[in-house]
Amino acid sequence: MPLPAHHRQFLASVHPYDSLSDADLDTLAKVCDAKDYAPGETVFAVGDAATSLYIIAAGEVEVTDETDVQISILGPRNSFGERALLRGEDASRTATPTDDTTLIVMPSDTLFALIDAHTPVAKFFDRRRPARTDQTDLTTLPVGQLMTRDPMTCAPETPIRTAAGQMHAKRISSICVSDSAGFRGIVTLRDMNGRVIAEGHDPTAPVSSIMTEDPMTLDPKALVTDVLHLMVERGIGHVPIIEGADLVGIVTQTDLTRAQAMSSADLVGRVAKASDATEMARATAKIPELLVQLVEAGNRHEVVTRLITDIADTATRRLLALAEAELGPPPVPYLWLACGSQGRQEQTGVSDQDNCLILSDEMMEAHQPYFAALAKYVSDGLDTCGYFYCPGDMMATNPRWCQPLQVWKDYFRGWIATPNPEAQMLASVMFDLRPIGGDHSLFSDLQEATLAAASKNSIFTAHMIANSLKHQPPLGLLRGLATIRSGEHRNQLDLKHNGVVPIVDLGRVYTLQGHLSPVNTRARLEAAQRAGVLSASGGADLLHAYDLIATTRLDHQAAQIKAGNKPNNYLDPATLSDFERSHLRDAFVVVKTMQSAVGSGKGALG
Repeated sequence: MPLPAHHRQFLASVHPYDSLSDADLDTLAKVCDAKDYAPGETVFAVGDAATSLYIIAAGEVEVTDETDVQISILGPRNSFGERALLRGEDASRTATPTDDTTLIVMPSDTLFALIDAHTPVAKFFDRRRPARTDQTDLTTLPVGQLMTRDPMTCAPETPIRTAAGQMHAKRISSICVSDSAGFRGIVTLRDMNGRVIAEGHDPTAPVSSIMTEDPMTLDPKALVTDVLHLMVERGIGHVPIIEGADLVGIVTQTDLTRAQAMSSADLVGRVAKASDATEMARATAKIPELLVQLVEAGNRHEVVTRLITDIADTATRRLLALAEAELGPPPVPYLWLACGSQGRQEQTGVSDQDNCLILSDEMMEAHQPYFAALAKYVSDGLDTCGYFYCPGDMMATNPRWCQPLQVWKDYFRGWIATPNPEAQMLASVMFDLRPIGGDHSLFSDLQEATLAAASKNSIFTAHMIANSLKHQPPLGLLRGLATIRSGEHRNQLDLKHNGVVPIVDLGRVYTLQGHLSPVNTRARLEAAQRAGVLSASGGADLLHAYDLIATTRLDHQAAQIKAGNKPNNYLDPATLSDFERSHLRDAFVVVKTMQSAVGSGKGALG
C-alpha cells in the first residue's frame, strides 16, 4: 500500500529525495512501504539476500558486522542496506532496532531506477573518490605526461666534439649518456662551456670525461611539481626521467612555463635560498595561503599534503646546510629523518616536528656535542618556521633519538621482541621514518631488516593491530556521528585522531602484514591492495573512505584560513549538509568495518 501522507512528507525532507519533483515523489510513495519493528527484531542479517533500501522514519537501528561488532547506531533520516544492493551481494551486516522503529522500505529496482533517472540521487549513492575540479595547472600532472620522450643519447666513448655537434644539430641543451647497462649521466651546454671552452678540456676526449654521473632523476609517476622543486632547490635545469635502469624521457626548464609554476615551487625556492631561519619563516608563513589555493583549485588531498610537505623537507635540508656552515663539516656521516605526518608526506595546515638523527657507527663520544648543536640548530629553526616542537619530545634534540646506527638497530630489535605499550607507540611512529638530508645509506639496510623482522613476528604484529584499534571513528547516536562531549571542542568531530589516524594506523598494519615499503598512507593502501593484503572491494572501500575524510579535513582547514582563523582538525557536523553528513558517516562506517576485520584476524573484507 502507498505510504501515508506524513511518511511521504517526511521522505520529501530527506536528501536526496528532496530533489525529486512532486510527481516523482508521488510515484515513489506508491512503491515504498512503511514497516514497524520492535526492539531486537532483525531487519536483515549477515548472509541474507539484499532486496531493499531502508530509511529510518522513527526509532533507532544498530548495525553490526560479521563478528557482531557494532558499526554504528542510526537514527531518523539515515538509511542502510545500500552497501549490499550497490555491490550486488548478500548482506555483510546485521541490522537490529534498539527501540520501537518505523522504516520506509524501498525496493531495490526502485532505487536503481532513481539512480539512473536522477543525478542528485546518483551522486548521493556514489561512494567513490569525491569529484574535484578539472585541473589546468600542469604542476599536478605526472611527469610522464609532460616529459620529452626518447631524448637524444650517445655512448660514453663518444668524442665531446661529436656530442656537441649532435646537440647543435638538434638545437637541444643537453645530451644523455647511456650504454648497454643503462643510463650513465648527462652533459649540458653548461658542461660544454665550463669544462671544454673555459677549462680547455680536450674536445676529442670521450664525453664521459665531462658528464655529470648519477644526476638527480625522477620516475615517470612523479609530479611535475617534483621537477620544479628539484630544479629550484638544486639549481639544475635538466631532470632525466628514469624507469628502472632505463632512460625514458627528460624534462628541462624550457618544458615548463613560468606562468604555470605553482606557488609551492616559489616557496621552495625562497626557502632553499634563505640565509637564516627568520628569512625562511617569511616564506613558510605563506603556507596557509598556499593550502587555500591548492584546495580551491580542486587538487586531490594527497597532492596538497605532498606539496605542503615538500616545503618542510626543503626547510630541513636548508637548515642542515646552514648548521654545517656554522658548525663546520660533520665529524662522521649522519642522516636526518622525519617521522609523523612529514615522514608520510601528509602535512596539512597544522604541523609539529617529529624527527631524529642516525649517526655513523664511527661516531665517538667526542662527536656528541657537534650533533647536539646540529639538532638544536635545525629544530629551533623549524620552530621559527612554524613547525612547533613535538609535545612528546620526538625530536633529534632528545639524545635518545640522536644515536649511532647500531643503537637504532637495537631499538627496533627490542621493540619487536618486547612489544609493550611504549614499544608499540614508538614503533608506530618510527615505522613512518623517511630520510630528509644526509647519508641515505644509513637507513636503507635498517628499513629493510626492521620490516622483515617485524613482519615475521606474529606477536609483535598482533600488538600493532591492537594498538591500531585505539583510535575509533566517531560513530554514535547523533545522526550516526559521535562528537566530543566536553571542553573547548564540545559537539565537534576530531577529523585527525578519529578520522585520519585510524586509517593511518590500518595502513601501517597492512604494511607489516604484506612486508611493504611505502610510507605514505594512500600508497600503503594501494600497495596492500595490489599485494592481496587488502581485497579489491575492501581496499576500494577504504581508499574511498580515506579520500573523503582527508578531503573533508583539508576543506575545513581551508575554510578556517579564509575566515581569518588558525586551522585545526575540529569540525562541527552541524555545518554539514545532510548529504555531506551521510557520506562522512558512511566513510567512518567503512573504517570501523575494516578495523573490525583486522581485529578479528580476518584481514580485509572481501
